[in-house]
Amino acid sequence: MDYLLKQFLPQIEFSSYEEFKEKFKINVPDHFNFGYDVVDAWAEAEPEKRALLWVNEEGEEKSFTFTDIKRLSNKTANFFKSLGLKKGDVVMLILRRRWEYWVCATALHKLGVILIPATLQLTKKDIVYRGNAAGVKAVICVNDAFVISQVEAAAPEIASLKNKILVGEKRPGWLDLHEGMDAGSDILLRPAGDAATKTDDVMLVYFTSGTTGMPKLVQHNFAYPLGHIVTAKYWQHVEENKLHMSVSDSGWAKFGWGKIYGQWICGATVFCYDMVGKFDPKKLLRMVEKYGVTTFCVPPTMYRFMLQEDLSQYDLSCLHHCATAGEPLNPEVVKQWKALTGQQIYEGFGQSEGPVLMANFGSEWFAPIEGSTGKPNPLYDIQLINNEGEICEDGEEGSLTIMDVKNHPPVGLFTGYYKNPEQTAEKLYGVGYNTGDVLWRDSDGYYRFVGRNDDVIKCSGYRIGPFEVESALIAHPAVVECAITGAPDPIRGQVVKATVVLAKGFTPSPELTKELQTHVKKLTAPYKYPRIIEYVEELPKTVGGKIKRAQIRKADEDTYNNGN
Repeated sequence: MDYLLKQFLPQIEFSSYEEFKEKFKINVPDHFNFGYDVVDAWAEAEPEKRALLWVNEEGEEKSFTFTDIKRLSNKTANFFKSLGLKKGDVVMLILRRRWEYWVCATALHKLGVILIPATLQLTKKDIVYRGNAAGVKAVICVNDAFVISQVEAAAPEIASLKNKILVGEKRPGWLDLHEGMDAGSDILLRPAGDAATKTDDVMLVYFTSGTTGMPKLVQHNFAYPLGHIVTAKYWQHVEENKLHMSVSDSGWAKFGWGKIYGQWICGATVFCYDMVGKFDPKKLLRMVEKYGVTTFCVPPTMYRFMLQEDLSQYDLSCLHHCATAGEPLNPEVVKQWKALTGQQIYEGFGQSEGPVLMANFGSEWFAPIEGSTGKPNPLYDIQLINNEGEICEDGEEGSLTIMDVKNHPPVGLFTGYYKNPEQTAEKLYGVGYNTGDVLWRDSDGYYRFVGRNDDVIKCSGYRIGPFEVESALIAHPAVVECAITGAPDPIRGQVVKATVVLAKGFTPSPELTKELQTHVKKLTAPYKYPRIIEYVEELPKTVGGKIKRAQIRKADEDTYNNGN
């Protein structure tokens, strides 16, 4: 047990959070490479150890051992080498949740080729921007008509692009991934000398799905997977040789959080349900029940929609640990899920720029409390900084900041913005990395999320954090999910607005609006209630599932300005 963890952790088990915070350390080898030092290491130590169980909506099922992933990634790496791809080149993957993602990612890591995960929802404009900003040499795509059309339209405008590769399909102008993979040798010698990867080389780049402005190119080095030991082992509580399920598309950072790096280092089997189209809570629940998923991590929105179903129809006794991240978790969701399944939901908090930054690590260390996102990851010196640049006292709101990252780059945190040293210096080389999130800490060391800096509402001199009001609204049975934003007001500057998705059986009405406003007044300070409530079918969200509050604010500002 813990075969690989022992290679990287001087101490694995801790009796308390205090001991964890004080003594946890990761030993990072100078030439750590996830492909060789995790995938191939497991294949050598336990040849039949299962790495991945993949199923799709058509009932197709594939199981892969680490030996399978080693062999397939070697063949794929040799195919990539035949195309002239080498260390430092850049390849974009648009593969949804296809099993080929794990193989291609491992192959690229072995070669030192920089990986850019991308989502199926990118349009021609998005692909052109990403392709030119990163200097993409090849793009590997799932066989999807929309994706193919957008890539083909974008390709002539990306000067660096040499090859387009398609999964399991012959098409003019494209190479067939499976054909190339089958032809490649399964023997791959680990590169040496200049061709070998160093731990501080760039391994992958995430384009952040920001709600405003052009996406930033967040770069991670080869130590990044080791940072996710905390994510997988101590927050998600993955179990060796048991199934872990995180629901995420391969195009965003949550996939790296929950479906490959920390999980494989810990020896867990990744369970992937390759969903297509709109999320169906019934299908997801059936998958958990059928395959006996042990540890589980989905965004808060998915918990909310699963709670709209009759959970008594599903045997979820296989679940040992449930987690969530991506958006703040409303206390009412936690209460309902625990009442119906017996499982606590353990919230984690972080960004594309790193692994989990803080979390409720488990009740054996400290009890999760309502409305708290937990306590800091011991890898990082986390402080809250106020507007004067001072460290906040307990109870004072401040920006979450990882201190002194220039002189002591911590394991797992991003190392800058790809090909942008000026932006890197501005963001990382001052006091520390300011995440842009506003929180406060209570006297017991628990952190409470208030909102993004831009999301905090200023109404008649009051500062109102959206999360508290959202949590109050979610506690009403009529509300599935909601977004709280500040809407322009000629007298107060801003007023609180709620954009609401209603539960089954409820319809918009003036009476319901009044009821929801009264409900919030009872659960929060009365001045925080939403003076405006708008009902919608769904909330605007980023490809990562985060609510686009900035888009709602802009629409309200445009309406206000056009009316004045």
